[in-house]
Amino acid sequence: MENVHLAVEEDDLYSGYNEYDPTFDSEELENDVGFQQAVRTSHGRRPPMTAKFPGTAMGARPLASSFGSRMPLASSMGRPMTGAVQDGAARPMTAVRAAGYTSSLTRGSTFDPLGQSKGPAPPLEAKNEDTPEEKIKILEKKVNDLIEESCMAQSIGALQLALEKAKEAGRKERALVRQREQSGNADHINLDLTYSVLLNLANQYANNEMYPEALNSYQVIVKNKMFSNAGRLKVNMANIYFKQKNYPKAIKFYRMALDQISNTHKEMRIKIMQNIGVVFVRMGQYSDAITSFEHIMSESPNIRTGFNLILCYYAIGDRERMKKAFQKLISVPLGIDDEDKYIPTNDDTNSNMVIEAIKNDKLHQMERDLKVLAEKYIMTAAKLIAPAIETSFATGFDWCVDMVKSSQYVELANDLEINKAITYLRQKDFNQAVETLKTFEKKDSRVKSAAATNLSFLYFLEKDYDQADRYADLAMNADRYNPAALINKGNTVFVKQDYEKAAEFYKEALRNDSSCTEALYNLGLTYKRLNRLEEALDCFLKLHAILRNSAQVMYQLAHLYELLEDPQQAIEWLMQVISVTPTDPQALAKLGELHDGEGDKSQAFQYYYESFRYFPSNIDVIEWLGAYYIETQFCEKAIQYFERATLIQPTQVKWQLMVASCYRRSGNYQKALETYKDIHRKFPENVECLRFLVRLCTDMGLKEVQDYATKLKKVEKMKEIREQRVKSGREGSARGRREGREGSAGSVESKQLSPVLDSGRDSGHSSSSTKGERLSAKMRSLPGSNEPYETSSPKELDASYVDPLGPQMERPKTGAKRRVEDDDFADEELGDDLLPE
Repeated sequence: MENVHLAVEEDDLYSGYNEYDPTFDSEELENDVGFQQAVRTSHGRRPPMTAKFPGTAMGARPLASSFGSRMPLASSMGRPMTGAVQDGAARPMTAVRAAGYTSSLTRGSTFDPLGQSKGPAPPLEAKNEDTPEEKIKILEKKVNDLIEESCMAQSIGALQLALEKAKEAGRKERALVRQREQSGNADHINLDLTYSVLLNLANQYANNEMYPEALNSYQVIVKNKMFSNAGRLKVNMANIYFKQKNYPKAIKFYRMALDQISNTHKEMRIKIMQNIGVVFVRMGQYSDAITSFEHIMSESPNIRTGFNLILCYYAIGDRERMKKAFQKLISVPLGIDDEDKYIPTNDDTNSNMVIEAIKNDKLHQMERDLKVLAEKYIMTAAKLIAPAIETSFATGFDWCVDMVKSSQYVELANDLEINKAITYLRQKDFNQAVETLKTFEKKDSRVKSAAATNLSFLYFLEKDYDQADRYADLAMNADRYNPAALINKGNTVFVKQDYEKAAEFYKEALRNDSSCTEALYNLGLTYKRLNRLEEALDCFLKLHAILRNSAQVMYQLAHLYELLEDPQQAIEWLMQVISVTPTDPQALAKLGELHDGEGDKSQAFQYYYESFRYFPSNIDVIEWLGAYYIETQFCEKAIQYFERATLIQPTQVKWQLMVASCYRRSGNYQKALETYKDIHRKFPENVECLRFLVRLCTDMGLKEVQDYATKLKKVEKMKEIREQRVKSGREGSARGRREGREGSAGSVESKQLSPVLDSGRDSGHSSSSTKGERLSAKMRSLPGSNEPYETSSPKELDASYVDPLGPQMERPKTGAKRRVEDDDFADEELGDDLLPE
């Protein structure tokens, strides 16, 4: 009761105005003993004392009041203070407390509203994978992943890997089924997963051409009644039988699949019936195939089936039905919109952007491909049935053209007529081809240009260059951007040797069509004729990048490197020619010549021998091989080559003399004497043969020596008289030229030719030689009249081979290099162009 104060009976009216909470009495802090002690010591840093409920705050510091007395707070007398700690947790000040926040701290705790001092959150509780359900789920996911990997491998062409993945998926799926059975969940087997695994495995077997295994896998699916719609897979089985050429079984399975597919799947049924028709065609049962194709054309006509129906009618020779089938073919609707919709028609920017976007999209490309396929089938069918439906090819083609003109393929009519002209060309009927093409001169520009291009090509082949030039101009006027017309124009200028102008036309053709290989090839030839070898080399190198396996291009490159005096590069390119055409005797001979020029006789012999093996009538190759065997002291082997040369050129005495010389060199004097006697009978005025006969008869002691010596003197005397006449003729012609320079060209030419003819008669054999007889300077002439036969004449005719008689003879110069001419190489044909069929 000592703390209870009773009110004063007489209240002061102004009392209480200066009373306030002593906590905020800053003026009395100097007199506050507790505060001053806390400032001087560490008492103030201690945690505050907390009141426990129930009870009072023991030892609470008395607070000063306005009366100057020290009294404890009334809140310490039974009711706990607001925010007091109860059982270690702070009592909230309000009904709703913020998360992680308390108005007063517990002893020893710090402010941590986010609970970071507790460390990281504990990990989530892991699933127990040991349970049967979890194991089944994991295994199912593995099976699905393997099926997906198998399909992806097939899409990139890794068929073997796809099969391995499919097999592994099958093994995992069987393990999954066993695990379900062991866990008592056999009723929950995933049939869709089993179906996917078996179907993918069968498909991968079929892709790897393991047909028996694929059929077994398909059979497992088909026989299982739990798989709905499995009967469709009999189509796949029929396809496999078709690939195995087991056509009866293929038809059986196609029909079984057809029975199990409802009429609602009309497109699928049509495709199966089309397959049945194709199988009947393979079996030669055209009437059964016609039944299938006719049903398709009545239900859902398409281009491919219409073409197959025409083929079947053509096979059985039914003219009328061929016509009807062709009419059906050209009336098949393609379902393609008009091309005009892709042309901008107004100034609407949005519409033009849409048109530009769809102009080359996938759908438009598919439409173009379908249209090209339809045109191809119609053109092929017309060319096929034209000779069969009427009495003549022309009449039948005209009927087809009339039908096409009245159909949706009006543009094909002109192409058909041009194909008619090309067919005439293949039948060697050039006049009819020309007449047909001339009818296009008044047509529209595209057709006129095509016809004129073909006419120019025809006249060029017939070497009527004026007409070829005229039609080339006509084709260019009709369509200046037609590269074929420009090439033909360049060809007509090329044959007139105006190479600079021809090069301009070829360049223009390349500007219009950079992939025109004919123009690039002809441009290279033109630069070659102009001796601009580096530019020609660039052209042919570009052409080689386009036509990798063209032997003509590689041969031209080899020739150019030879002209540029780079034989090693020429050899490299010729080796590439041999890799493409290993039996080309001209390329093999050229390789031998280049190796011979490099001094590699063994390699030269190998290529010359291969060339002779493939073409044993090349005089140059025969001559080199004969000279090679003489040089290597195998005269017996050289005989067979010179004998073959004798068969090829029986009027050339040189080869027969070489045969006799080889016999004599090998020691067979009797055979050599018989050969010389045979030569003397054929060429009685040959001086060299008589000299050898005199020498041989003398060495062998024969009586005929006197007769041959007498003949030799007579022939030598006749030769001297002939030489004097030639000399006087030359002097007279020179004197005549000095007296009158204005003589006729014909007389001059005859005077110049006369000594050549005389020398030809003097040599003892015919002076006339066929075009293309070019000896490669491998032999030398036989001894002169005033020289012993052991020595060689220094005068070189057209050979470098010395008659190998005496020990003082000169070795043959087989490595002699002859001048390279255009005729030494393969024919340089100009590239001409026909329209594609």
